[in-house]
Amino acid sequence: MRRLGKKSEDIIKRDSRVVSSLTRPYELVIDRAEGSTIYDIEGNSYIDFASSVAVMNIGYNCKKVKDAVCAQMEKMVHCGFSDFYAEMPVKLAEKLCGMTGYEKVFLSNSGAEAVEAAMKLAFWYTKRSSMIAFYRAFHGRTLGALSLTSSKKRHKEHYPSLRVVHSHYAYCYRCPFNLECPECGIACAKEIENTIFKRELSPEDTAAIVVEPIQGEGGFIVPPPEFHKEIRRICDENDVLLVSDEVQSGGFRTGKFMAMENFDVRADIVCMSKSIGGGIPLGATLSTEEIMSWQPGAHANTFGGNLLAAAGGLATLEFMESGRLGEKAIEKGNYLMQRLNEMKDRYPVIGDVRGIGLMIGIELVGENKAPAIQKREKIIKQAVEEGLILLPAGDSVIRFVPPLIISKEEIDCGLEMFEKALKAAEK
Repeated sequence: MRRLGKKSEDIIKRDSRVVSSLTRPYELVIDRAEGSTIYDIEGNSYIDFASSVAVMNIGYNCKKVKDAVCAQMEKMVHCGFSDFYAEMPVKLAEKLCGMTGYEKVFLSNSGAEAVEAAMKLAFWYTKRSSMIAFYRAFHGRTLGALSLTSSKKRHKEHYPSLRVVHSHYAYCYRCPFNLECPECGIACAKEIENTIFKRELSPEDTAAIVVEPIQGEGGFIVPPPEFHKEIRRICDENDVLLVSDEVQSGGFRTGKFMAMENFDVRADIVCMSKSIGGGIPLGATLSTEEIMSWQPGAHANTFGGNLLAAAGGLATLEFMESGRLGEKAIEKGNYLMQRLNEMKDRYPVIGDVRGIGLMIGIELVGENKAPAIQKREKIIKQAVEEGLILLPAGDSVIRFVPPLIISKEEIDCGLEMFEKALKAAEK
């Protein structure tokens, strides 16, 4: 069992004095990492089932990425890519286009920035002023992205916002219409045409529908395949753009490089970040040449195309491909889902197990499927004491997003720790 040491206590106290606004589910002071293992400042080791919030798909301390970044650092760290030319960001953009089939890329530093660029591009291209997003969605906390975000009440408090109307996501475990799929006819998606376009927001004013292929922060909600197909149809028939937020679900997390590929749907604009940088801040907004035809200077930034980020990102994408991480995500994800479903049969507190690849969530419930919020917090805190790093999502969901390079033995060991935490919380 891990206990907070003096070094950790000191750093946490110093943090509380100078760092603003961040939320931490438990007290863990990280020092270093290797593969799928994290070490705290006291030297304790932890199996990481969180991947630093789904960023470290390639695992920690990847030699290929380190070598690429160090080689670039020897030459130059930053060149002001928005004002000058350099080959490394071009190679990264070419790689992203080759892996996705899109023709143009705008490089930035984070997921929220990628979303902001997508929103701005959609407004510019359509000459329309409003958007549609979904309840429980999370797209970032900058003001534009925050307008789309609808995960928690606090995301909507005291902030000015762009005109965004929210609709129902396909949350089949808690269907807002109390229907069953597929007999429901994907009523949640049809609500956009049946209600929003008729009562709330004209399609002539709607620039885009912005959607996560799998809702992440909102609860790791996996929609039925028909949902995204229906959203695509609505966009096509109403001349509205479809924007896919792949920030958490992309990078082979679900087996496919873009999670929307699992649903055989292609978005007009795609937002990527997190895992594509291998731990270095990197965002990318991708689209077609026709849509991303805005004039030079219509959008720009200082650090987009940063040489270190570009070198690290390119090495990360190459490692993902050569290491066949998509195949590994499916293989290990199926195994992890099987093990979690076996636990679901033994522990009534696990109401639902859902996911694709290694993007998996378990929803904890009490009587009548009530969200088991407090029990979720107890399990996560107990797990870290056992030596397992977990993170929450949604109202009462625990996410399982380990590095895609994790071994079966590490999965088994982590699940053993998780079950201990589960038993302790049940007592």
